[in-house]
Amino acid sequence: MAGLNVKFTEEELAALRERAEAEGRSMQSFAHDAVIKAINEHSRLFNEAAEHVLKASAELNRRLA
Repeated sequence: MAGLNVKFTEEELAALRERAEAEGRSMQSFAHDAVIKAINEHSRLFNEAAEHVLKASAELNRRLA
């Protein structure tokens, strides 16, 4: 499996380390889940926007017809 080399500032890395430790998880597991959640949220927002555009376009097309 391919790896991902992500750079963090010292402050960001400390925050990541603290949050993962507070949840009793490894930094790798915590970061992995955060990335997956971000992907899902971005996908959800994109899909909602696309649905909105399609509805608006359908209404405009109906009016123009």
